[in-house]
Parts: sequence; structure tokens; C-alpha cells
Amino acid sequence: MDSMNTAVIMAGGSGTRLWPLSRRSRPKQLLKLFNGRSLIEDAFDRVARVVPADRIYVIALAEHLPAIANVLPQLPKSNLIGEPEGRDTANAVALAATILHKKNPDTVMGVFTADHLIRPPEKFADIVRTGYAAATQHPNALITFGIKPTHPHTGMGYIQRGDATSPGIHAVRAFKEKPNTETATKYVVSGDYFWNSGMFVWRTQTILDQLKRHLPDTHTAMIALAGQLGTSTFHSEAARIYPTLKKTSIDFAIMEKAERVLMIEMDLSWLDVGHWSALPAVIPADTEGNTIAAPRTVTLDSRSNILVTEGDHLIAALGVEDLVIVHSPDATLICHKDKLDSIKDLVAKIETQAPNKYS
Repeated sequence: MDSMNTAVIMAGGSGTRLWPLSRRSRPKQLLKLFNGRSLIEDAFDRVARVVPADRIYVIALAEHLPAIANVLPQLPKSNLIGEPEGRDTANAVALAATILHKKNPDTVMGVFTADHLIRPPEKFADIVRTGYAAATQHPNALITFGIKPTHPHTGMGYIQRGDATSPGIHAVRAFKEKPNTETATKYVVSGDYFWNSGMFVWRTQTILDQLKRHLPDTHTAMIALAGQLGTSTFHSEAARIYPTLKKTSIDFAIMEKAERVLMIEMDLSWLDVGHWSALPAVIPADTEGNTIAAPRTVTLDSRSNILVTEGDHLIAALGVEDLVIVHSPDATLICHKDKLDSIKDLVAKIETQAPNKYS
């Protein structure tokens, strides 16, 4: 029944590769880089096409909840779930599922990401509705969504589809780790491999059964913790319990081991906003190929750059090419496009020289 459908938006992670705008205190989900809107606002609006606001939950670091509540005023504050620290997606899913199951044991739970750009939202909503229906029709199955790949992406995990159970829904044959270019190309050409979206639908009872089997310590801890939700001891207990939990993803801990997994195909525009190189895919370039996400920018003899700032600070680029220049009030990144994958290393070095000041 639709009245049992709930949604959880996972909004953890710091987005280090979007430094210096993304920081510990301000994760990438809150950056207003896309038409003045943040990624989490986009995610909420997508999900709200399928599930009413009072049945949408957000799980994130506790320190980020006030900022999330500010950008999502339509979300009931009681639907914000705070983690004391990030312990990867398996623990986030476990806590949310335990809380929702305690509220209603018949809950069908969708799990969605807060750091992707997905278009068009209408098609996304139709596919997600199919997911909820499949979870009801196949109560013992875990439902995942596979993105139809557009190119041989080596930074994505892949899902190998098996036999069809109904139009657009397939059994999952295998999950594949991030491949090299040759293997990724074979995957795409075959037509049987899909990008792992990190989005799911299942009955809370079903995922909790799988957690109890494959991640029993987390399952036990979350039952104890969920029992204290809303009490004065919840946060102190969470802070005590979380460091003891195994840090692992829901894919590795559960999805790759579960007996019954179904995949629903998502043939739409999907972009993981992982680092600055994602911007050219969503922001039209100027005549010189510059991608500009800044209100005040002047370029001269400059080509194929990515220029970003949120405020009125002027970025002036002269005679440069293939650079990423990102300005924030207290730090500026100047980086060649070829070095974007090393931003995490740069931030780590900055942290050793100025702990907690710029990260």
C-alpha cells in the first residue's frame, strides 16, 4: 500500500573533491551551484513526487542537520536522523531502517542519494514508483536501480543483469567493482551492465533480516540505539556506539551477498557530482569552452577552464587553459584539470599544516 511507502535520503559525506567550497561543516549537498539550488533540494523535490514530505527522512551527520533543516523547511524536523560520525552507507541504512520499522513494521523503504543530478524528474518518479510496487510484489527481495551507462566509466561500480522477471525488472547476476577502461568498454557494449546508482527500495523487515544475517553487530547496535530515539540519551549513546561499528558500504555488506536482488533499469540523465569536472556536463560552456559558475568573471585568451565562486568576488583569467579555479572566502584552489583526482591528497596535506582551519 502507498501509505506504507517512506523514503530516506542519505546526505552524508563531506565532498572533499569539491574543496574549497565543500567543507566538513558544509558538505557538497548544500552547495548552491546549480541555478541557485543545492543538490539536497533537488533530491528532496524528486522524491516528493512519489512520497509525501511527512514520510521523507534525511540521514546525515548530526552537525549538518540544522543547515539541512534550513534549506528543507517543508521537511518535519522529527524526520531528520543524525549520525555522530560517518561509518559508510551500511550503518546509515541500518539506523534508518530500524527507526522506520519501529514506527511501522510494514514500511516499504526507499533509499536515495543527495549528491546526484537526475533528469528528467518526472521519469525518475515513474521508475521509483515501479520500485515501490516491485518491493510489495516481491516482499523478500532487495530492489536496486541500475543506470543505463552512456560511456565506459571506470569510476563506477556495475550491476550485471540476469533474467527478466517483468518488463524493465531483472534479477541481478552479479555486482562488479570499478573496472579498467577495457573491461568497462566490454560492459557497455554488452548491454547487460548498468551503473550502480546506490539507490534502493525494500521492506524494512527484509533489509533488517539481511543485516541480522550479514552484519549482526550493526543490527544489534541499531536496535538498541533506535529504542532511545527522541530521548535525552540518544546522542550520547550514538556517540558511544558508532565508533565500534564496522565501516562498510551497503553494497559490499549486503547487496553482494543477498540471495534475492532485483534491478530496475533507469534510462535517464544521471550525474554523480563527485568533483569539479562534473560541472561542464550541466553548465553550458562559453564560446571559448570555459565553464563558469560565478556571478562575476572576466576571461581573455583563456580556454577550457572551470571557474567557480559563490559570492561577488571577481575571477579574472588571462591566457590560461585547462585550469580549475575555485574561490571561497578563505581559500582558493588553482588546479590543472588533469590533477582533479588528487584534491583529496591536497586537502590532506593542508590539514597537516593547518588542522581544522581549511577543511
